Amino acid sequence: MSDKLHISWDRYEEEIEKLAIMVHEDGYKFNQVVCIAKGGLRVGDIFARLFDVPLAIMSVESYHGDEVKDQRGQIIFGNSLAKTTPNIGSKILLVDDLADSGTTFEKCVEWLQFTEGFFIEDIKTATMWLKGSSSYTPDYFVEYLEDNPWIVQPMEKYEEINIEQLIKNREQQ
Repeated sequence: MSDKLHISWDRYEEEIEKLAIMVHEDGYKFNQVVCIAKGGLRVGDIFARLFDVPLAIMSVESYHGDEVKDQRGQIIFGNSLAKTTPNIGSKILLVDDLADSGTTFEKCVEWLQFTEGFFIEDIKTATMWLKGSSSYTPDYFVEYLEDNPWIVQPMEKYEEINIEQLIKNREQQ
């Protein structure tokens, strides 16, 4: 594994825009964007706005606690999709921010097919960054990162502080 790749907000937005253009130029006519939360929330939001399609949110967490070592890497799904339409669209674009191991994309596609499959004709996947370690290759990706850097995204600074620290930091400015 190589060094960390630090992403600015400007670069983050630029990567989402490149991804959107790539999907558009390919001609894929999806009628529902499903984002994998948390990483795909921003991607899904922007895609829903640009393509004027409904957004559904798939709440997914990869269990990574040390207290139960044999469960590390398991994918835990929310009970259902959060969506504003009665049914999911027939042509799905499933988005996330990155494909690291590929497991999340694989399991999310399976979950969608099993849970919502009656309504779905087609699912394609899109992400900004595809790591060399991924066992899954999305239909669309902006950048292939063969050396698997740790991607430090601009919102990650909020994982290092709590609300009290944020207030204190702002008062000191």
